[in-house]
Amino acid sequence: MDYKVSDFIPQRYPFEMIDVQPGKSAEAVKNLSVNEWFFSNENQFSLPHPIIVEALAQTGVVAILSMPEHKGKNVFFGGIKNAEFKADMHPGDILHLKVELTKLKRNIGVGHAEVIRDGEVIVDANLMFAIE
Repeated sequence: MDYKVSDFIPQRYPFEMIDVQPGKSAEAVKNLSVNEWFFSNENQFSLPHPIIVEALAQTGVVAILSMPEHKGKNVFFGGIKNAEFKADMHPGDILHLKVELTKLKRNIGVGHAEVIRDGEVIVDANLMFAIE
């Protein structure tokens, strides 16, 4: 069954960044179009890093909220432990976002996040979440 990010979290356009297939981990696909709001500056055709971090955070939140024991709770993005950006992302790219939950203890979650383009990992990060 396919889900929308709005089935789990309140983000709406233009901050609804992903399409969702939830589980203990979550994977999402983001198709970058030249019409995206963050490409509105004619000279800026590289995806800003904070935008991709937001998309990864949404993916991680959905991974947590898709678990029955966390359904209906609030999950907040707690921060980035580290992030490595190995390449720029541009209109026309198809980005595969993956967040695997590596630690869930009480109200804290940690996830390993990756962005894959054409089979190559171009973003690698560890993210933290707070569950309320």
